[in-house]
Amino acid sequence: MPESSPLRIAVLGAGRIGSAFAFQLASAGHHDVTVIARPGSPRLGQLRRDDGIVTVKGERASVRIIDTLDEQTPYDLVIVTLLAFQVDAVLPALRRSAARCIQFMFVTFDPERLREAVGAERCALGMPFIQSDFDSDGRLKTTIGAGGQKTIMSQQRWVDLFNTAGLPAALETQMPLWLRCHVPLSIAFESISVAGERRGGGAAWAEAMVIARGLRESFALIRGLGYPIYPRAKVRISGAPTWLVAAVLWTISRIKPFRELLATGIKECRALVDALTAAAPHAKPPVKVARIQAMRPD
Repeated sequence: MPESSPLRIAVLGAGRIGSAFAFQLASAGHHDVTVIARPGSPRLGQLRRDDGIVTVKGERASVRIIDTLDEQTPYDLVIVTLLAFQVDAVLPALRRSAARCIQFMFVTFDPERLREAVGAERCALGMPFIQSDFDSDGRLKTTIGAGGQKTIMSQQRWVDLFNTAGLPAALETQMPLWLRCHVPLSIAFESISVAGERRGGGAAWAEAMVIARGLRESFALIRGLGYPIYPRAKVRISGAPTWLVAAVLWTISRIKPFRELLATGIKECRALVDALTAAAPHAKPPVKVARIQAMRPD
């Protein structure tokens, strides 16, 4: 059921996704929202100058703005919208915090590590699906629910919270497995986008084939670690002919908005490839790790 009274919520990460979530939860959900931005960052300065989150339409959400998680505040929910390779820096503070629930909202190859870090009883997982960006003045532009997209989450309570705040969401009961199996696709999309941006109009066919082979090998790694591929759509992708996957990647690298957005994830792409590479020695049967590494942008 939807929350009957405002909750105390902290959003750790004030980028495109975190700002969009914070805006909706504060303005439409009427919750008490605190936004935590990196100390000394331009985004922190922007939020303080605007005294909240401002959209391109001139709408403003009043939120508290701080640069460090207050470990003593018993937040009902802390939403972490950092990337997997950034989260290590804040895990000790999250572990010590009085937060009742910590919702990690990013793709990761090792979701169990997050549960161990903060305690399984207060750990929730999710993956945001929302289109959001800033204009040149730092104002937020968000498209919600485009194409029927819904953020997926591991706990029904937070699904209800998001839906009530105008953030379409759905329950995913196999969230850890979903996240692990999404890593190969994240790498492939980001890597092909980087290649397309570097060429100025789309990736080369040879580059698409390299990434398609790496994608197939990444799914083989997941199976080699003892996990099934999930959900069914990814099963179909993992078994598709390499040339067909390459053709899809080659084509989407020519869609300029897609390419420009995902090419910004080059650091995440490198970190995810490194995570797969680190896990590869444990796979049985062995995988061709060089094919996975070949997806890593230089």
